[in-house]
Amino acid sequence: MPIRRFGGHKSPVSHSQTPKLSYGYRKMNISRSGYRVFSANSTTACTELAKKITERLGVELGKSVVYQEPNTETRVDVKESVRGQDIFIIQTIPRDVNTAIMELLVMAYALKTSCAKNIIGVIPYFPYSKQCKMRKRGSVVCKLLASMLAKAGLTHIITMDLHQKEIQGFFNFPVDNLRASPFLIQYIQEEIPDYRNAIIVAKTPSAAKRAQSYAERLRLGLAVMHGEANHSESDMADGRQSPPLSRTTTGHTGLELPLMMAKEKPPITVVGDVGGRIAIIIDDIIDDVEDFVATAEILKERGAYKIYIMATHGLLSADAPRLIEESAIDEVVVTNTVPHEVQKLQCPKIKTVDVSMILAEAIRRIHNGESMAYLFRNIAVDD
Repeated sequence: MPIRRFGGHKSPVSHSQTPKLSYGYRKMNISRSGYRVFSANSTTACTELAKKITERLGVELGKSVVYQEPNTETRVDVKESVRGQDIFIIQTIPRDVNTAIMELLVMAYALKTSCAKNIIGVIPYFPYSKQCKMRKRGSVVCKLLASMLAKAGLTHIITMDLHQKEIQGFFNFPVDNLRASPFLIQYIQEEIPDYRNAIIVAKTPSAAKRAQSYAERLRLGLAVMHGEANHSESDMADGRQSPPLSRTTTGHTGLELPLMMAKEKPPITVVGDVGGRIAIIIDDIIDDVEDFVATAEILKERGAYKIYIMATHGLLSADAPRLIEESAIDEVVVTNTVPHEVQKLQCPKIKTVDVSMILAEAIRRIHNGESMAYLFRNIAVDD
């Protein structure tokens, strides 16, 4: 038996054993530097996006079981080792938002306690993103959710078209806010006949920056809707307009603040010429479609002969499919960040654009430590 020297000591080691030791060490390194992709959904419809992403990456979906106990408690069982690996959790938000959030939190915590190296949440539509500002005596729920995700163990988030880009500041870890605009612009160019005769429409003045970005890229005109069809919610019942208490005693009677004149929005008007044009309404979320239906009717009255709606997240809650089908809207185009197959069966006007390509590329680049700048080529802040 040959003799090998280690630190001056002789130990009998067979040559046939050496390759096995080397191979085992090399295999351990490979597993530690790998990554896995899991889906945190308990419903079949919500796993479709995860399957498309893993197919593009050429990997298998991680083995896990996510289900609800009879008492509606969420349970997650991870069926494989994740020690020392980068783990990506894809969570598509269905109609039952709160259950999806709990599934994500429980899975992230399960992976954290299983010694995963990094836990990256892939959340294309970030829930509660509309509740990112203080209104009356409410709360900034989006900030609360960001804190909960960090506490559960997430170390990074990939999302798409946040309702307000300032939401990224709620997190104490990196957030990659991808854009769907390249895919929607490509749809306009390839699927809308005579799109050169179109005009981009902002449903509200606050959406004008996003619409302007589309208009500049497509070399089209811009129109902005201004005003309000219904009366805005009154503050009279919340105590803000209550008069100060009358004081019968002598002493300080309080400050007399200058009276602020109440705002009054005019009826809806269209700033821009839409006569004889294709109107393309741009927004980030389409959920309650009553405002979109009212906007479409006004655009028809102003002479637009076709009306499209382009939005990243198609929540399409309640009676949205029926209202779209009965309205003057010709087509609603959304991405597959939110499952909406049932709504498409109810309304053939709803079309889907696949964005799994950019999500898969983001996963690959983050795992390999590559720059994300490539995914933001020619992307403006207002997109």
